[in-house]
Amino acid sequence: MSDVAAIQQLVEKQKALKHEIAKVIIGQDEVIGQIVLSIFAGGHALLVGVPGLAKTLMVNTISQALGLDFKRIQFTPDLMPSDILGSEILDENRQFRFIKGPVFSNIILADEINRTPPKTQAALLEAMQEKAVTIAGHHHKLSLPYFVLATQNPIEQEGTYPLPEAQLDRFMFAIKLDYPSFAEEVQVVKSTTADTSNTINPLFTAEEILNFQHLIRRIPVADNVVEYAVGLVSKTRPGNPLSNDYIKTYLDWGAGPRASQNLILGAKANAALHGKYSPDIEDVLAVATGILRHRIIKNYRADAEGITEEMIVKKLF
Repeated sequence: MSDVAAIQQLVEKQKALKHEIAKVIIGQDEVIGQIVLSIFAGGHALLVGVPGLAKTLMVNTISQALGLDFKRIQFTPDLMPSDILGSEILDENRQFRFIKGPVFSNIILADEINRTPPKTQAALLEAMQEKAVTIAGHHHKLSLPYFVLATQNPIEQEGTYPLPEAQLDRFMFAIKLDYPSFAEEVQVVKSTTADTSNTINPLFTAEEILNFQHLIRRIPVADNVVEYAVGLVSKTRPGNPLSNDYIKTYLDWGAGPRASQNLILGAKANAALHGKYSPDIEDVLAVATGILRHRIIKNYRADAEGITEEMIVKKLF
């Protein structure tokens, strides 16, 4: 199949995927769109939202519709790295045998990832970056495709451990989940308080998703689009000549080169999912807020004046 035909197939399958997810999840189209986009771009996502907004149900539904294995890890203060990665045990033959942890799945929901200490948070770093884990000197490859969706509660900060910048940078997107509209909430209450259930049909195989991920990487990008993305990221760095006075006033640190890479990958995926054969600047802008908001570090003045990351990113455009 040619790449042009494959892009058309991706567009059709994505429509069917959203229709399947809508059987269970009401509204949240933008959030679902960004999660699906990050999966096809081969990235990970951090979902920020208050409890009760169906984050777990959303990820479970998406994984079923994609035909992928799904595991949920509830992050708590006493969680150990071995609880995530697995550990070696001595079997009845007095041989060491490796028991795989929940990290060995296609889609991982790291629920309330900031509730566990940095030592345990860091257990996911190698898995997210290398798609592999090293335990007791042995290298274990993870099943592909591999996607981590972490959730964070933006309100309750007591007893939490903020994610280090190195780990935040591993997430392609930071997605903000908001309350449903009045009409959507009415629909949610009606559907969840009735004695009915919907069956989710798997629409993809793991091999198909991997093929689409490779297809997106093969999409050509014009030099001016790459230069625009790199320029956008450069403007977030206060010491850069390209940055304006607003950035210098309110930011301590800007985004690194991984942000530029993710902008181009995200733009390619956004273009492909909309049936375009090459991304343009509009595709870069469509993904910029989700990719940049968690990679810029505000200073005390921005906090004092109520300046948000979204406001800063919009000033870059």
